[in-house]
Amino acid sequence: MHFDKELDARGLNCPLPILRTKKALTDMSSGQVLKILATDPGSVKDFQAFSRQTGNSLLSSDAAHQEFVFFMKKR
Repeated sequence: MHFDKELDARGLNCPLPILRTKKALTDMSSGQVLKILATDPGSVKDFQAFSRQTGNSLLSSDAAHQEFVFFMKKR
């Protein structure tokens, strides 16, 4: 999937992946896509909730080998 910016949140626990994502999205334009790498198992539910609360679209989430990859489109 095409993305405009990548955020490495591996090794960070809640709420840091969400806080770093929020900060990264602030510097992006509407319609741009952020790729987030995370290792916190709780991040799956956290990113779903963050998407609902902020209106930013969670385009995809995938888990492999204890790593999670999310693609979020800024509203």
